[in-house]
Amino acid sequence: MPDYVNWLRHASPYINAHRDCTFVVMLPGEGVAHPNFGNIVHDLVLLHSMGVRLVLVHGSRPQIESRLAARGLSPHYHRNLRVTDAATLECVIDAVGQLRIAIEARLSMDMASSPMQGSRLRVAGGNLVTARPIGVVEGVDYHHTGEVRRVDRKGINRLLDERSIVLLSPLGYSPTGEIFNIACEDVATRAAIDLEADKLLLFGAEPGLLDETGHLVRELRPQQVPAHLLRLGNDYQGELLDAAAQACKGGVSRAHIVSYAEDGALLTELFTRNGGGTLVAQEQFEQVREANIEDVGGLLDLISPLEEQGILVRRSREVLEREITQFSVVEREGMIIACAALYPIADSQTGELACLAVNPEYRHGGRGDELLERIEERARALGLNTLFVLTTRTAHWFRERGFVPSGVERLPSARASLYNYQRNSKIFEKAL
Repeated sequence: MPDYVNWLRHASPYINAHRDCTFVVMLPGEGVAHPNFGNIVHDLVLLHSMGVRLVLVHGSRPQIESRLAARGLSPHYHRNLRVTDAATLECVIDAVGQLRIAIEARLSMDMASSPMQGSRLRVAGGNLVTARPIGVVEGVDYHHTGEVRRVDRKGINRLLDERSIVLLSPLGYSPTGEIFNIACEDVATRAAIDLEADKLLLFGAEPGLLDETGHLVRELRPQQVPAHLLRLGNDYQGELLDAAAQACKGGVSRAHIVSYAEDGALLTELFTRNGGGTLVAQEQFEQVREANIEDVGGLLDLISPLEEQGILVRRSREVLEREITQFSVVEREGMIIACAALYPIADSQTGELACLAVNPEYRHGGRGDELLERIEERARALGLNTLFVLTTRTAHWFRERGFVPSGVERLPSARASLYNYQRNSKIFEKAL
């Protein structure tokens, strides 16, 4: 089977889930200038064709820097925000105006043999962001640097309803006709909050948030963000992470940080279960819960390969349906990725832990330990004092978690009579 067929099948639930959703996408000036910008535009057009309501916010920092340098002017920053005096404001207006025209032109292309063929997009914008001056902070006058005061929610939604892509620049206007330079992260965050967007997508140079060792942090809660901000300091990753956290605190369901340098990073993040960037969200990405009848299909998909290998005892759909209340599961994005069952043994204060399985793609993440803890909690709640497990392949795993070798003679008679000597499973027990 071709890879793209398999990918499309796995992506179809997300295609349906994203239809008619509102996404605010922030692309910094570095991303617009990057060679991968054309691919990002293609991916945005693809999202639009799938029914996603798109608000695109662009930045302009490097473009402003080049214009300042051309005029012999030095950039000034305070607290990582540009100080925009009158001369700098001219450079800002020039850079933003040219960028906006370039982005609109790229979104207007009708390229043969590309996702943009026949797209016929409408790009809309205008005075949709009202701003106010930041003023003087710690003795520093920011002049024409501002912050978002209000986003025209009704106006933007009207344009989105008309199937336009809304393009917002890092400029805002005051009721008195003044122009203010605004950080694109501020515009994107406020737009996402005020529009009650389903997602805020933030492009950066890195694949997402990197930890101290350079490894990608895939998932975070907003309350975990401050510790990373202390580590990052004034790094741009910190700005993106703070914007993501603020959006989530403001009611946006999910904020994603992806790379503008990696071709297809946006689609990978949105249409695969694990994504490719960093996700910040209020809700649990995974949950450990008791199984219900609707989980039978997912359980079969999970345990069937292990049954084929002889690791687990075969269970038919009918058996699973009958015994479904014995199972606890780990669910991720609607998929059952791990399970375990507790079978109380008749006429005893003991139980059997059975059918502990974790999807190979999600091993080494502590999910087996989570399920073991859940089963032990359930056993104690039932008044059980001993937990047995029978295994052929994972004896060491259970021994590392407090189980000790046992034997058939230690099993209650109701369970001992069912022991399969042909499988020759090793028996372990653990006092609760």
